[in-house]
Amino acid sequence: MTLDHVLLGLLAVRPRSGYDLQQWLEKEGGFLRSNIHRSQVYRTLNRMADTGWVAFALDPRDKRPDAKVYRLTEAGRAELLRWARAPYRPTSRFQDPDFMARFVFTGMVDTEALLDVVDTELAYRRAQVAASRGRDRSMHFEDSIPEIDEGRARLFHELAHQQGAGAVDAWIDWLERTRRLLQDAPLADGGAR
Repeated sequence: MTLDHVLLGLLAVRPRSGYDLQQWLEKEGGFLRSNIHRSQVYRTLNRMADTGWVAFALDPRDKRPDAKVYRLTEAGRAELLRWARAPYRPTSRFQDPDFMARFVFTGMVDTEALLDVVDTELAYRRAQVAASRGRDRSMHFEDSIPEIDEGRARLFHELAHQQGAGAVDAWIDWLERTRRLLQDAPLADGGAR
């Protein structure tokens, strides 16, 4: 996932200024992309304008510089749809921002493509659990530094495993419930699925 696709997804909903996009990314969009500097947003918007994915109009402001308000072009719409419908490839880390970006923006434009994204993520996580849940997790110590307490190390290793296992199980449960919802619920706009 690139910042381009996040910005295209946001501009697909409504035109926004660079400042508006930055504010959204800092607040609501923190789960998609964190620590984005304002200059990254403006550089990306400029590059996307050069590519033809976005266009802008100047919005006059009293006692402040005019703002550029960006909107999606037809080429930007095509790129957003291409990305939303492209095969999804899960990362090794579950709950990755790449998945959430695809989930949100693909879900807005194509329910069938979203089902493919959810199915791919679900199959990948189930395979991860199947391959690792029963593995030997025992710790072996050899020439450890003196500060290592083997009992504490084993305890914390086990606590971390329990947290991770519970989190991935909850993630799989959420994916399964979401998949059922997507299959069973009529679309709010009455459109075809």
